[in-house]
Amino acid sequence: MQDPVLPALDGASVAGIVPALLGGRDREWIPEPARDASAVVLLVLDGVGWNAVQEHAAVVPTLTSMQGGPITTVVPSTTSTALTSICTGLAPAQHGILGYRMLVEGAVLNVLRWTNGSKPPDPFDVQRHPAFLGREVAAVTKSEFRNTSFTQAHQRGAKFVGWSTTAVLVEHVSRLIASGDRFVYAYYPGVDTVAHEYGLHEEFYIRELAFADRLVGDLLDALPSDAALLVTADHGQVHLDRDNWFDLDELTPLVECMAGDARFRYIHARPGAAPALVQAARDLCGAHAWVRSRAEVLAEGWIGAGATGSIPGRLGDVVLASRDATAFVDPALPVEVRLRSGHGSLTPDEMWVPLLAASGRA
Repeated sequence: MQDPVLPALDGASVAGIVPALLGGRDREWIPEPARDASAVVLLVLDGVGWNAVQEHAAVVPTLTSMQGGPITTVVPSTTSTALTSICTGLAPAQHGILGYRMLVEGAVLNVLRWTNGSKPPDPFDVQRHPAFLGREVAAVTKSEFRNTSFTQAHQRGAKFVGWSTTAVLVEHVSRLIASGDRFVYAYYPGVDTVAHEYGLHEEFYIRELAFADRLVGDLLDALPSDAALLVTADHGQVHLDRDNWFDLDELTPLVECMAGDARFRYIHARPGAAPALVQAARDLCGAHAWVRSRAEVLAEGWIGAGATGSIPGRLGDVVLASRDATAFVDPALPVEVRLRSGHGSLTPDEMWVPLLAASGRA
């Protein structure tokens, strides 16, 4: 039975990239081209795990030619949490964005959509830390994200630069570096989008990996030789067949609500039912998941240290972290079962992501 891959929050993890580049922390684990460059572009390829790069090396020749290797993402290994850690340089316990959906002020908040069925909270009340160590860094991301609450929550203080196509992304990055920016953040979500829709076993996914690799090449061609492109990801992926979804109906009498991600499910207990829920979840799900109480997740350092105030309560009384290809059904979100890939847990496919760098070729 494999052990969970714990995040290397004191070293080579996505939460350490910005502090290493902008804050003077230990930089030895940053690939050499990015350590020595006069300017760095950090490109986040959503959903591109290290194991996927290794498995599909033939279709990502640019990535495999770059210097570097694997680092860990954070827990949960999901976009909302990892992007916030990348941008703020903080562990999830400190910034408090603990999943795709989490319990905030008594309601389950969909973090990416910033909806909770009524009046959602102010982003500042949920995540108060500035992005990029308080510096006004250009964040080149999709134009439709400009005014979203999640953007306010995880990129507070950044200089938003929207792109509509990948050609525009490349040109924005090129112009920013040419105008003197020393650090630029860029984000591309395509691989994650395609994986969720089609899974990891279809040619759609392979073609999207190849396209993302060409984007990396286009950025290298647009950057001068004294600048470097540093590529990472927020998480990897696990393929989900339709029979991978595990029903939790047996726990319903003990459950107030569920949140989290399909592979990192939070279960909040009815008043007084938490001890019984922990044991019932172990009995029901122990063959498929690492089952932990909230106290165990905090004690084992899954989300890092320093969780205070309302942040611990955003975890479930029970956390189900899938250790095989299982995803756990939340009855309040039935459309989730349409996903053909998932992430959030602590398996190697989800936790190991690339950190690869090369100098510009313009």
